[in-house]
Amino acid sequence: MSNRALLVKDLSKKYGERYALSHANFEVPLGTICGFVGPNGSGKTTTIRMLLGLISPSGGSGEVLDIPISEPERYLSFVGAMIEGPAFYPALTGFQNLKVLARIGGYSADSITSLLELVGLGDRGDSKFKTYSLGMKQRLGIAAALLPNPKLLILDEPTNGLDPAGIQEVRDLLRRLADGGITVFVSSHLLSELEMISEHLVVLREGEVIFAGKTRDLLAQHQPHIRIRAVEPSGLQIVRELAEAAGHSCEVRGDELYIVANESYGAEINRLAFTRGITLAEITPLRPSLEETFFEMTESDSNPESEGK
Repeated sequence: MSNRALLVKDLSKKYGERYALSHANFEVPLGTICGFVGPNGSGKTTTIRMLLGLISPSGGSGEVLDIPISEPERYLSFVGAMIEGPAFYPALTGFQNLKVLARIGGYSADSITSLLELVGLGDRGDSKFKTYSLGMKQRLGIAAALLPNPKLLILDEPTNGLDPAGIQEVRDLLRRLADGGITVFVSSHLLSELEMISEHLVVLREGEVIFAGKTRDLLAQHQPHIRIRAVEPSGLQIVRELAEAAGHSCEVRGDELYIVANESYGAEINRLAFTRGITLAEITPLRPSLEETFFEMTESDSNPESEGK
């Protein structure tokens, strides 16, 4: 077996004359958390549905756990998935709901208690689903996806609608699962959360993959800045001239100067400013967040909060 959980080659899905996904190429290593991001209508759910064998591609190919996506019956028993939110019986308890799903799927019910503990519902397994908070419902959905004891977990917007506490609970859970050897492929519009937990990213725009690789490599592509504030704001113009003379692009915003430069340049500009009698009150290295990088890459696509098909 290779070290890949997912491999996509020239994968496409066309509806009429429009490509929902166009000639996509990416791979996801085993044992990692891979974030899957893109604006509304970029093709994330379409891709996930093809990977799970729910719809057929118009062209190209893919592999899940080294098995072609044209043969989903061979790999689905090793894959757990939660798409578009979990669906359970409101009047049944969390434990009873998982037991029903285990019976339908032909899975052992022996792991249900441990799964409830794993997702932080050990003390609420006997409570009816209708009494669960949204965060608890999402975590029960992840527990259901874990019933097959999967090697790969595919989640579509698992933190959608959650409050900050619920988001952190899900984030911590996904980290534990990955640490336990499960590959997690997670679609989300909460880019700050993906930045915290995802080692790899696949970024879509208008049905095309515009980045696939390590998160740190994506962030490194975008220039870092240094934010400067002077004790006397009038000194900023001199500091700007010093930085520009050294070949750095600069921009003044109010009483702050932003210099395109690596963190190490902070000491040098401080020394240069001091030689001109200027005391700097702040020298702060800034590196673009994943959210800033994402919106820069996707340009005019400005609302990734809901997923198109």
